[in-house]
This record gives sequence, C-alpha cells and structure tokens, in this order.
Amino acid sequence: MKHWAPFAFPLVLVPAVSAGRAEPFYLASRQQTLSNDNFNISIYHVNDIHAHLDEITTSGTDCTKPAAGCYGGYARIKAAVDAGRKTANNSLFLNMGDEFQGTLFYSYYGGEVIATTLNQLNFDAMTLGNHEFDQGDAYLGQFLENLTIPIVCANVDSQDPRINSTVKPYHVFPQYKLAVVAATTDTIPTISNSDPSTTFSDPVETIQYWVDHVYKHEDIKYVVAMTHIGYDFDIAMAKNTRGIHLIIGGHSHTLLGDMAGAAGPYPTIETNLDGEEVFVVTAYRYGEYLGYVDVQFDPTGKIAGLTGAPIHLTNETAQDADLQAQIEAWRIPFDAFGNEVIGETTVLLNHNGCKTAECNFGDLICDAMLDYRAQSSPAGCLVNGGGIRVDLTPGNITRGDVINAFPFGNAVTDVSLTGRELWDIFAGAIAGVSVFNGAAVITWPQISQGVRVTYNAATKTLINLEIGQNGDMPTVDFGATYAMVTSDYVAGGGDNIMPVQSDIVVLATLDEVLTAYIQRLGSVDETLQNRVVLTNETMPVQS
Repeated sequence: MKHWAPFAFPLVLVPAVSAGRAEPFYLASRQQTLSNDNFNISIYHVNDIHAHLDEITTSGTDCTKPAAGCYGGYARIKAAVDAGRKTANNSLFLNMGDEFQGTLFYSYYGGEVIATTLNQLNFDAMTLGNHEFDQGDAYLGQFLENLTIPIVCANVDSQDPRINSTVKPYHVFPQYKLAVVAATTDTIPTISNSDPSTTFSDPVETIQYWVDHVYKHEDIKYVVAMTHIGYDFDIAMAKNTRGIHLIIGGHSHTLLGDMAGAAGPYPTIETNLDGEEVFVVTAYRYGEYLGYVDVQFDPTGKIAGLTGAPIHLTNETAQDADLQAQIEAWRIPFDAFGNEVIGETTVLLNHNGCKTAECNFGDLICDAMLDYRAQSSPAGCLVNGGGIRVDLTPGNITRGDVINAFPFGNAVTDVSLTGRELWDIFAGAIAGVSVFNGAAVITWPQISQGVRVTYNAATKTLINLEIGQNGDMPTVDFGATYAMVTSDYVAGGGDNIMPVQSDIVVLATLDEVLTAYIQRLGSVDETLQNRVVLTNETMPVQS
C-alpha cells in the first residue's frame, strides 16, 4: 500500500442545507435525547451516474415520452442540492464515482462534457469508480486535471503523474472537523482497463489505516467513508472496522429505502468491531435518486441521530434551467444518429439479473454474436452478463438504445478453448470462484444457442455442459477444442470468467453487431431460452 503524505484541498464554502424532509430522527441506542453539543451536517450523495447527464426512463434509456415519466438528470440533481444547501448551516455533496460509460454523452464526447458538468455541481469530494479506468490511467489523469473537485481514493497506486498529483487518500474539511476517507474496488484490474502497473490494495484494510491516521494526525472529530465497492462489501467494511460510523457507497447499483424493489433499508445499520453503530447508505444508479442524510454526530464522533431518505427525482422535480439548456445543446450532434429506429421489441429485454443468471437480453446478444461469426462455424458464444447495462422496453428500438445497453465499446473476438477449459469456466461461474486462479468470478456468462448448462444450485455443482448445433447436444469432450465467440473484454480476463487469451483479433463492437441483427430481424420477441437448467442431480457426468 502506498502511504501518501497528508494533504488538504482548499474548500470554497457553499451555504448549507436541511432538505426539509419529514422523516423522524433515528435515535442511536446509546442515548435517548439529542444534545446541543452534537454537530449536525446534511450530506447529499450520488453514485454510478454513468454519463446519464440528461433525464432518463426508469430503465436508464433516454426519456423521449415525458408523459410516461422522466427521472434524474444532473439539472434536477443540481436544482435539488442547491435548494437544500441554502437552508442548512453545514453540508457536503459527495460523489461515489462511475461517471464514465453509459450514454452517447460519453461515447461521443469522452470525459469532456462530464468534467464540465461535474465542475458546475459544487461537489465537495469525489472518489473513483472502476469505469473511470476504462481507457487507462493516462486518460483518467487527463480527465482529473480538468476537475475542480477534490478526488479521494486511498487504495489506488498508479504510476501516472497526473493521477498521483490529483488523487489523495483523504480530504479534511477543517470548518467541520470532519474528514472523508475513500476507497474503490480492488477488482479493477479484472473488470476495467487500468495500467498493468497500477495496483489496488484491500479496501477495508486501507480505509482502516487512513481512518486511524486522520484521527491521530489531523484536527478532526468525525470521519465519513466514501466507497465504490458495493453494498455487501460496505456492510462487511462496517462490521470489520473501527472509528467509522457512516459509509456512503456505490458500485453495486443497490436501491435502498422503503420503496418497492429496495434491497434493504436506508440507512442500513450494522455494528463495528467496537460494538458501535455504523450507518450504510447508497443511492441506486443513473441519478434517478439523490441520496440525502441529515446526521447528528455526538462529541465522541459517533452518530447520535440521523434522518433522510433517497429523494426521487421525477417530472415534478425542478431542473436547473441553465444546466439543462447546456445538456440539450450537447445532444444536438448525436441525437439524429441515436434516435434512428432500427427495429422493435415486443417483449421487455431485461438486463436485471444478467449478472447472476441467464436473461433474455443475454440470450439475444449471444445469438447475435454467434450469427455474426456464422461463416467461421463457432460452437457457441459466451459473454459477461454485467456488460448489459439497461433494459429495452417494448416498442421501437433506436441506435441510442443499443449503445446505452452496450456502452463500453467492447468488440467481438474468436477464441479456442478446450472442453476441459469450458467445463471449468462454468464450474467456476456456478461456484462464484474461478477454477483457473481462485479469484471471484464477477458476473454470470450469458450463452448462445448450442450451449446448455445443467447445475445443482444447492451444491453449486456443474452437472453437465452440452455443446452442439441443430438439436444434437452431446456432453462437452474434454479432449476436443471448441471455437467460441466472446468479447475482447472477456477474452482479456474481464470479470474473471476465462483464463486470459493471447493474440486475439478484435472485430465489430457489440452494439454494431446487435444493431445489424435487430435490423435484419425487424421485430424481436426474445423470451428466456432456458439454456441454463437446474437439477437435483448431485454427480457430474464427468469431472
């Protein structure tokens, strides 16, 4: 782990906030009344915007039918935060990362308009998500140089001089006697494109080191952890650290609150190694919700009370007119291209669940990739489910919809894998741990026609893997070699699905392949193909 020298950015103070929300205060169990000696601060937070600068549908696609409901957008976020901060004495606005990738704002402009937008939001600090590394360290360093926001990420060690000069392990707000310490996921080398020399230390160990450091060496009373590691890992961090009482997270796109579909309460309350309460919050994804907490810290740095909830940014939420006009002007060069209708779907092409199981959108993209390479007669296709980013709802499909669903510029490539390797790929995916290197498999591999996986969910055991065409589906032959279609991302070790392949040839991008496939079909009616079969059998057909 690289031990950075202590650093504090100058802060331009903005009049602060109470969001005026009606929820009652949560009273921490160790005290029944709130003291005048407590310190109150209001914190707004966002995560995983993924270039959704403009308003969206709930699935994350461009909102072209306002009557059906438009959500989010940085103009709404700015208006809501600016209004709230006018009425609070103390406030912070924090960004948990993953601003890159997801819409034509990034595909067309790169980081330029994202940086311009972020600088207008008056963020007090930002950490790095995995997608900030998608174009390598040099590109990220150039992006960070154009920001006026303190960038905090303690567990990244890059050789790029611009990253080294801008990214610090923590940031102190002296007027509040508060520090933020931040960390990102240490899986970035397998899920993004950081430089080979860039390393990421364990988030929990690193956060604990710097929390201890700031309490010892800085004039602070309160610490907030900013993370981009995912909700489950935030909970683990809460349980396995000391001195942290509020964790604000991102990465897993987790919806928290009392609304339908929420994965847990906002805040989620855990107990740390000292038996003290830790509050975990995160704000879903794409800016549909703005996170808000009003916190009372007691003089010892623990949380005495907390209120707040994710603020749903709907058609009824005001927009900052100047920023919205700017965003709409940026759309002009790419709107005509993005709005071209290429076909229709009669069913919901669902991306939810693609990371953990077969999904109909995964079936469709893998069939499209297999069809694209038909001349080379591949045995089948597999691709990472996590690369599918939004739903496509019934109705017209535009070029922009497809780009939003596959925003990373990943390309089709051919690989040769032995039957043994294919068996081990799916055995690892089912167990969640790679057979090849013992590391976690990040996402479920979606598959094409001609591939059938049978497994026991209770024992997490692969029972059978069949590969064939035209209805002939023999069990995979360990001694045979199979030509498979995948993406350059997966072939390069992305999401830890397969061993890293060498000498791959990059072909058309996934969005181009799917666009051509939909254009030829005209209408898509892809239902779940049930290529993954659950069984009660316990003995694999071979091992």
